[in-house]
Amino acid sequence: MNNTSSIHPEEMMSCNSSNMTNPFMCMSTTQILQITAPQIILIDRIISPIWYIIGLIGNPISAVIWLSRKVCKTNSSAVYFGSLAIVETIYLVLHFIKELQFAWGVTTFSMKTTCELFNFLHITPQYLVPMLVLGFTTERYIAVCHPFVKEKYCTVTRAKIVIICMSALSIAIGLLQIYVWAWDDEIGCVFRRDTEQFNKIWTWLTEMLIFGFIPVSCLVINILVIMEIRRLSAQSAAHGQGPTSGNAASTTTLLCVSFYFIFTLLPATIVYAMQSSIPQGEPSLPINTWSDDPVWSGYFSYLTIRYIVEEICLSNYATYFIIYYATGVYFRREFRNLFGLQKKRKGKGVSSRSMMSDYSIVHSNGRNTSCTETMLVDSPSDT
Repeated sequence: MNNTSSIHPEEMMSCNSSNMTNPFMCMSTTQILQITAPQIILIDRIISPIWYIIGLIGNPISAVIWLSRKVCKTNSSAVYFGSLAIVETIYLVLHFIKELQFAWGVTTFSMKTTCELFNFLHITPQYLVPMLVLGFTTERYIAVCHPFVKEKYCTVTRAKIVIICMSALSIAIGLLQIYVWAWDDEIGCVFRRDTEQFNKIWTWLTEMLIFGFIPVSCLVINILVIMEIRRLSAQSAAHGQGPTSGNAASTTTLLCVSFYFIFTLLPATIVYAMQSSIPQGEPSLPINTWSDDPVWSGYFSYLTIRYIVEEICLSNYATYFIIYYATGVYFRREFRNLFGLQKKRKGKGVSSRSMMSDYSIVHSNGRNTSCTETMLVDSPSDT
């Protein structure tokens, strides 16, 4: 489908008049929505740029901080966070290219040489992000609920191996997009006609597994982690010990990221799954009457809700930087150091104690584990 913004509404009407059977044959989706449901185009044009600005600034900063040698050398969770920031940056760039075409009518990927490749590149990061969230959520479960095996499983080396395997799996699944998409000289970039049934089954399978099962699994794991933290706190209080705030605080960032991922992705998955049950109107009707047709009106109402939900979901790829900064003392300090905003401290001893207060090193049989956790409790030095 050739999406261009050079056709005026009057020309669109004449286009529809010359082809009453199906206006999609001579008009792009953008052009049709500008007449029938302009609010959908406005949603994309107004909200998406906000997420682009936040994400394309915040994600690279997050990657620099989390993947710095002194952090990711001993912190397996930082490896996941840094990888997540890189993948989300790539996705936002690809989403911007897609929005140029669908929201602004500028032809970008809808060409013979880029149709299949772009759809592969666009879907692969969407597969990888949920896997990464599941990875560090599972790691946090092991660290909190099974601390005796933490030293074995929560290592930087193991985290890197898991991320490489997840990346390979995402690419393998995404490669099927090259098979199901094809270029049509009359319509544009569309699903192959001979793969329609396969594509329906495959889409449902991947949607339910990656965008349904994984978020639900993360939710269950998070609930188990919170229950264990409460149990440990109650146990410490019963023995007259101080609360285990350190353990709970070190989990705050990971829980916030995981929960935000769940509550933004699941609604988008549900709305997307509903599309097959929402009927479209008769395309042979004059296009200027579609908004008055009950069937088309219902479909456009669904589409408006879906676009709003998807914009909320898009924030999932842009706002983790805000969560890191709001919940992590160490992240805030490194951010300030990165831009020369950190106040100078008097004396080397304070600085050393401050640095150590941000880490909880687990000792086992006289050895330091390689699973260092960033502490998230405020310290006197973080002012």
